[in-house]
Amino acid sequence: MLSQKYQAEQQELVEKIDKLKSKLTTEKQTTDDAEKWITLIKQYSNPTELTAEMLNTLIEKIVIHETTKDSDGTRTQEIEIFYRFVGKID
Repeated sequence: MLSQKYQAEQQELVEKIDKLKSKLTTEKQTTDDAEKWITLIKQYSNPTELTAEMLNTLIEKIVIHETTKDSDGTRTQEIEIFYRFVGKID
C-alpha cells in the first residue's frame, strides 16, 4: 500500500517537473525573442525614412483582410502587422 502511494506520488512529481521544464523553455524563448527585438529596435531608433531593409528586418508579415462596406457606405479594411520575434502588437 505504501509502495503504491509512493509510486503514485513519484509519477505526479515527474509530471509536474516535465510541465515546469516545458514552461521554463517557453519563458526562455520569450525572453530571447524580446532581447532580439530590442536589439533590432535599437538599430532603427531614429529613422528618417522607411526603407525596404528596415521593413524586411523588423516585419515578419503583413495580413490585409477583405474590405467591408458599412451601412452608411464607408469602407473599412483591417490590416495586421506581425513583427519579428514579438508577433502582432495591438
